Amino acid sequence: MFDAILVRPIINMMLLAYKFLGQETVVAVAVVTLLLRLALTPLQLKQQQSTRRQAEFKPKLDELQKKYKDDREKLAQEQMRLYKEAGINPLGGCLPALIQLPLMIGLYQGIIRVLAATPLQLLALPQNIYRWIPSLSTLVPLKSQFLWLDLAIPDPLFIMPILVVATSWYYQKLLTPPATDAQAEAMNKQMMLMMPLMNGFFAATFASGLAVYFLITNLVGILQYFLFRRSFASGAAAADAATKSGATGKSVKRATSKS
Repeated sequence: MFDAILVRPIINMMLLAYKFLGQETVVAVAVVTLLLRLALTPLQLKQQQSTRRQAEFKPKLDELQKKYKDDREKLAQEQMRLYKEAGINPLGGCLPALIQLPLMIGLYQGIIRVLAATPLQLLALPQNIYRWIPSLSTLVPLKSQFLWLDLAIPDPLFIMPILVVATSWYYQKLLTPPATDAQAEAMNKQMMLMMPLMNGFFAATFASGLAVYFLITNLVGILQYFLFRRSFASGAAAADAATKSGATGKSVKRATSKS
């Protein structure tokens, strides 16, 4: 089911891009990665905005936890009230990520299969090609050579993994909200180290076509951040304004009731 819904369409998209864009595998991988990345842009923007807004509200949440540490029910009520006043969905940062994950896995699987690094993968590739699209099967095997790379095997010079680690670190740095306490700062530093190293490990271990995918994803993500960072700031400002508005409204109500 997963193959039919995601992997096969991605494979055939790459074959079409390969056919009409000079029969360069690296171009096909880059184009499909770019298209999917652009399709995911609204979800990623929503996720990043939600993450930043929740990070800004963390000090207030910490205050509630201290105040109601012995009353979990009251703590949950106050937390939901705070989220409601600020217009924040507590799951806003998780749901977009859950939707993106299958697409990313499908793209990874598509790249690995279309490159067909082993004889068994090469034999299995025609089964994933749509027969109703003429002449796609005649493109197999695809040309995998690009500059010093054979896209079907790891980069022997480790240049691509180094680029992946560097761009992953910078992208993670851009997306990481400012730490509000020592614990958050330690967690941010850990994530900024672990994620780039993990991506670099995958880029060095698997086919270098996957490294191309990581690199393009990071570069597009960095570009999107600078194009849409105003929306991050406006989202945070809106959240802060909503909280202040709620606090002002409560103060007015209290003053009215006292008078």
